[in-house]
Amino acid sequence: MRPMSETMDLARRAVEHYRNRTTDQAPSTYALDVSAYTDPVRYAHEVEKVFKELPLALALSIEVAEPNSYTATEVVGTPVIVTRDAEGQAHAFLNACRHRGAPVCANGRGEARQFSCPYHAWVYDMKGKLVSMYGGKTFGDVDPATLGLKELPCAEKAGLIWVCLTPGRTFDIDAWLGDFAYELETLDLANWYLYEQRDIEGPGWKVAWDGYLEAYHHNTLHAETVGKYTVGNLMLHDTYGPHQRIVFGRKSLKDIAELPEDQWNDPSEHIRLIHSVFPNTSVSGVVGDHCLVSQVFPGPTPDTTLTRQSIMCAKKPETNEEIAKTEGFSQLVLKAVKEEDYDIGFQIQKTLTSKANEAFVFGRNEPALQHYHDHVAKYAGARS
Repeated sequence: MRPMSETMDLARRAVEHYRNRTTDQAPSTYALDVSAYTDPVRYAHEVEKVFKELPLALALSIEVAEPNSYTATEVVGTPVIVTRDAEGQAHAFLNACRHRGAPVCANGRGEARQFSCPYHAWVYDMKGKLVSMYGGKTFGDVDPATLGLKELPCAEKAGLIWVCLTPGRTFDIDAWLGDFAYELETLDLANWYLYEQRDIEGPGWKVAWDGYLEAYHHNTLHAETVGKYTVGNLMLHDTYGPHQRIVFGRKSLKDIAELPEDQWNDPSEHIRLIHSVFPNTSVSGVVGDHCLVSQVFPGPTPDTTLTRQSIMCAKKPETNEEIAKTEGFSQLVLKAVKEEDYDIGFQIQKTLTSKANEAFVFGRNEPALQHYHDHVAKYAGARS
């Protein structure tokens, strides 16, 4: 939990902006060539450097909460299994048998002690070790110790399982997160309840992700959903290396703006924190004891993405009232993203090749967008 003094500081900053009709700002405006959204060569290079060579927050710890549990998925064309072994250690592997490359399990979550390849029945344990080969005596001379599932660099921290999609690379999760680790740990993600997950097809990676990084559009695009609760064009912005914390003001700020601070009661009721994990994960506590985790994965082309939404509750909803509140939250965020953000995103995607714009201009009131695109450029580096 975040100390009350820190929450009060955030509420104080938000109230100051509310009174003055201001927001945190970047030093200047920022232009980004539209080719950053459309060029397939640039896209392939950036996906390789940013999504395949850097640590990704690939799974929630609660997705594999129990020993001998797993979750399997495909990420930017890479089939991945995340497991928790009998001792509670998390691992990540490429989901491909070392014999002839067949997936050893279907995508989804489950519990198992072993994976058996459906093609030739090679069997692997939850640590990726090859433990048996059908007809092994007739197969020939091979060393099973060298034929375990191909392991991916993996670490577990702050309720998230971090994976690099490139075998053989290494990463230091403490160095990668820096002070942002503390921010994530205040969310206590490992102790939430996972209500449901769903995948949503969306527009291109940057078109989709841009919408997660500003409140400038809330009054117009989200007037009937999240815009009912948040103040448009008011945002606090703090950075932690490539990662960002964004704070939106709730409309209830007006109720405390003229009160002395000792009458604010719980300041967390008047702000909404978004933790933006570079390059593609957003953790948003939106309404009461509910949390939305969004992971945006680039698709095979610059105009496609897949977004995994995880709907989480502070505890399992059991009463009719609790279930109704959780379902209401789930439908609210689905509508806001799918029917509002992504609907306009698909429309934007269609205009990108029209030459209506040579560059997109991000305002001073969109500092998180500027920060994000700067760090994509930093990690992608020069193309060879």
